[in-house]
Amino acid sequence: MLDALRYEWTRLTTLRSTYWLTGIGVLCALAIPVIAGIAVSDQPLDQTTAAAGLNGGAAFGIPFLAVFMAIIGIFATGHEYRHGTIQPTLTALPQRSRLIAAKILVVSAVTVAVTVFSLALNALTLLAFWGDVPGLFEDPLRSALVGYVVYTLIYTLSGLGLGLLFRGVPSALVVIFLAPLIIENLIFGLSFLPAADWLVPVVKFLPFSSGARLMQVDMTEMTVPGMPDFDYFGRWGSGAVFAVFAAVIIAAAWTLFKKRDA
Repeated sequence: MLDALRYEWTRLTTLRSTYWLTGIGVLCALAIPVIAGIAVSDQPLDQTTAAAGLNGGAAFGIPFLAVFMAIIGIFATGHEYRHGTIQPTLTALPQRSRLIAAKILVVSAVTVAVTVFSLALNALTLLAFWGDVPGLFEDPLRSALVGYVVYTLIYTLSGLGLGLLFRGVPSALVVIFLAPLIIENLIFGLSFLPAADWLVPVVKFLPFSSGARLMQVDMTEMTVPGMPDFDYFGRWGSGAVFAVFAAVIIAAAWTLFKKRDA
């Protein structure tokens, strides 16, 4: 197992794409607190605004860091097939389960480290503009930040599983972008139509949308006249939906990887 971990660490740290993707992801996330600081630093910083700055606006738009780390996850498996290195890799490390486990462990460790670094950098930026981040180490902001780390990790592992499942990069990239940005938003929008009200109970099981609830500060549901009652799970229940989604993908890809030819 140590050989597999050493191999995967060397592979990951010698690819230029690893540094480009992590760097762009961190900078994109950093841009949110910088822009907020320039635009509204004269106003008090509440916990919701602080959370948006700390996680780079992930809960209110595109989760920049999570997306770029997911691409690294896709590359961890998809690149092996795209560049034909899977055969020499399996020649050197024929224990397939150990190889996949090593990829998961190394990519997970890097993802958590980069996410925590990004949070720290964003926190320093908020401190530079506001001089204080209220409730940084208190709930609900603390739980939302822990949820952000968990969300980014699950997002990355979903990418890793998709890269292995499709044995390539393009298909996995399409799914990782198409599912949260188009498919889930389409289902959410259709659920407002009376003819499609059967979709209402489905909404709380949408994996990427559920995962986004990990990062929310205010977990109370907004209710307006005519809006369906989605009866969302709580923070960690919604996170479990996202985690099960990633686990199913990885389990399916892992099983096929052990049975298929390289």
